Amino acid sequence: MTTVPEMLEMAERAEESGLFQSLWVGDSLLAKPRLESVTLLAALAGRTHTLRLGPACMASFPLRDPVLLAYQWASLDLIAGGRTVLVACTGIVEQEGGKVEAELYRVAPKDRVGRLVEWIKILKLLWTEDDASFAGDHYRFEHVTINPKPAAKPRPPIWIASNARGDRSVIERTHRRVALHADGWQTSISDYDDMRWRISDIRAKAVEAGRDPNSIEMHLYHNVNVQPDRSVALEESKRFLDAYYMMSYAPERVASWTAAGTPGECVEHLVEYARMGIDEVTLRCTSWDQMGHLRLVIEEVLPRLNEALREVKPAYRSM
Repeated sequence: MTTVPEMLEMAERAEESGLFQSLWVGDSLLAKPRLESVTLLAALAGRTHTLRLGPACMASFPLRDPVLLAYQWASLDLIAGGRTVLVACTGIVEQEGGKVEAELYRVAPKDRVGRLVEWIKILKLLWTEDDASFAGDHYRFEHVTINPKPAAKPRPPIWIASNARGDRSVIERTHRRVALHADGWQTSISDYDDMRWRISDIRAKAVEAGRDPNSIEMHLYHNVNVQPDRSVALEESKRFLDAYYMMSYAPERVASWTAAGTPGECVEHLVEYARMGIDEVTLRCTSWDQMGHLRLVIEEVLPRLNEALREVKPAYRSM
């Protein structure tokens, strides 16, 4: 398990390299043993100066009290100097830990979407107005003021994360929520063809909503494992992901979700996402040697990736 000092040191190394533009942390309340996300982000804010900071994604979003979260996040954004991105999601997960959270807070799956949308509206309201009031199906308040306000103006960006599968109409509903309520979309969908139509659909729905489709950031939550042998990289990645998520992933899913193998193979895998319109990718190292793997990504992968991307787009960097 990576220690807190190691995590903070990795953040500093990433920023010092000049090859990353953001840092992301996991989030849950009881689903797995890890640091609480807002607290960890505050620590990262104190050790970095330029990188964007956010949760990928905040699975606990519909479980948290939205007024308290608005206050906490405003404080975090001030500590970070306006560098935060709040990534909201419904938090419906297959793992047993997620079920424990749902039972404890008595939030049914059918209520999560409604709470997600209301909470986003509440955050936007409290970050930009004083003496605010709100009346929704899941939350109500009158004459509430959050002070101090966030550093980012007019407010910190809010993205929505979604990985819906199955019925296309259900998937399109998640895209419509992004178009109506979010500043960005984050996903761990990794199949190339699947990703292409989703990006196209979100952009089309943004146009329908009267928005510039280019105003919605497209962000991929992905993995990387650098090894001379791609099969070894994928084997370690599967063991890592199975342990992290406490479930068994199909090898095909691991192969699609991981830039694996030699630096050249990793670059070839990642460039395609830039071609289809992904603005930024998170590269989680699926190795137990986190520090050593970060060094490989900095020294062997990202310089080659940036070179390959000069013909595609100017920046494609994230951690």
